[in-house]
Amino acid sequence: MNRRMLLLGGASALVANRAMAEPVIELTWRDLLPADDRSVPGSLRNLLPHDESDLAARQPMSTGVRTDWNGQIVRLSGFVVPIDHKGSGVVAFLLVPFVGACVHVPPPPANQLVFVTTSTPYEGSGMFEAVTVTGMFGTASTSTQLADVGYALSADDIRPYKA
Repeated sequence: MNRRMLLLGGASALVANRAMAEPVIELTWRDLLPADDRSVPGSLRNLLPHDESDLAARQPMSTGVRTDWNGQIVRLSGFVVPIDHKGSGVVAFLLVPFVGACVHVPPPPANQLVFVTTSTPYEGSGMFEAVTVTGMFGTASTSTQLADVGYALSADDIRPYKA
C-alpha cells in the first residue's frame, strides 16, 4: 500500500511538473473578446451611483466567448471579487478587469469575467486586490449571485499584481 501511494504521488508530481513545463500564454482582457467584438473591455461608461441592488440584472449581453485557449496554461491579471472562502483564504473568486465590477457597478459581459478556483486558499489583502493568476483555462458558462461568467481558470499560482 505504501508503494502504491508512492507511485501515485510520483505520478501526480509528474503531471504537475508537466503542467508547469508547458508554455504559459499571457492573456489580456481584450484577448477574451471574440474577434468581431470591438467594444472596450472594462469600460466604465455605465458607472452608476453606489446602489448595489440588482446589479447582475444590468449585466450587458456577452457577444460570445473564445475557445482558443481551452485546456491551455494561461496568465491573466485582474481584480479579485471573492465568492468562497476556506479559513481566512479565498478558494473561489471572480477575476474582473476593473475595480468595482460586479459589486459597485454592473458586471461586465460574461466574456469579461473569469471564475477562478484554487485548492490552496489565497491569503489576499481583501476585496478588489490586483492579482496575476496562472493556471488551466477554459470556457465555462457559470452563473453566480453576482453575474454570469464565460470563463473558468483552475489556479496553480496566484500572486499580487506587479506592473
